[in-house]
Amino acid sequence: MRITFATEAAPGRQNADTGSTGNAGNTAGNDGNEDFFGATPDAFVLLDGAGTPAGAESGCDHGVSWYVRSLGSTLLAGMTQDTGTLTEILANGIKAVASLHDFVCDLTHPGSPSATVVMVRRTAGDLDFLVLADSVLVLDVVGQAEPTVVCDDRVDRIGRAHRSTMDGLAHGSAEHVTARREYVETMRDHRNREGGFWIAAVDPLTAEQSLTGTLPAHRVRAAALLSDGASRLVDLFELATWREALDTLERSGPGELIRRVREAEHTDPEGSRWPRTKIHDDATAVYCLFG
Repeated sequence: MRITFATEAAPGRQNADTGSTGNAGNTAGNDGNEDFFGATPDAFVLLDGAGTPAGAESGCDHGVSWYVRSLGSTLLAGMTQDTGTLTEILANGIKAVASLHDFVCDLTHPGSPSATVVMVRRTAGDLDFLVLADSVLVLDVVGQAEPTVVCDDRVDRIGRAHRSTMDGLAHGSAEHVTARREYVETMRDHRNREGGFWIAAVDPLTAEQSLTGTLPAHRVRAAALLSDGASRLVDLFELATWREALDTLERSGPGELIRRVREAEHTDPEGSRWPRTKIHDDATAVYCLFG
């Protein structure tokens, strides 16, 4: 098996960190980057932290980067040491991280740090996966012309109903800054409740809302884990198909996929062609090629 990855904070925050590994563990993330990736020979996890815009409160003294690293490392350890389901491991991880700052931070605050989650675990016969919120898992399945794409679209469906004002304003303007803060606060009212969307934060029961599945391990040729800052080349910009994205990951590496994302972003600096919450986002792409 070979794992290659690239992670890059949104431009203006930090430099890129890229690498590759065979049968070894890796974590990716740096100051300013609110994505997290970790791997062992048979377990992979990717988290994308939900950032807090300027002027919005979170109730937490630690911040989103601390949360994603704490939860990500806890989940990776759980997948290698616990034979329970991925849903159970996620629930236990959310509970464990909540206990780390329960008496220091206000965990009842609607802005408590949260994160999307993608988990993949390979055993002798099966490949189990879990996706919570809008990061993307792309599976290259033997015998299928098109890859299997797993993404929880509830965040996007709820967001479309509340973002028209923000999308009509130029990024960088004072009006857009205000509209974005109001949009984020509105989305918090729909977080982790029926009829809304679900994301890892404080309540371990959230794990039960994850999208899960199992495939025979021998049928999965490769897997790609993408934060929404990397998947936007396909699902927002529509500049590539999922098959073309997989081909780019295999032939040129995850860094090339992120380069193409940045190239597109720079052609639309005000978000007029592709309305989006952030012009640039942290981007992490992981490609696992199974032997």
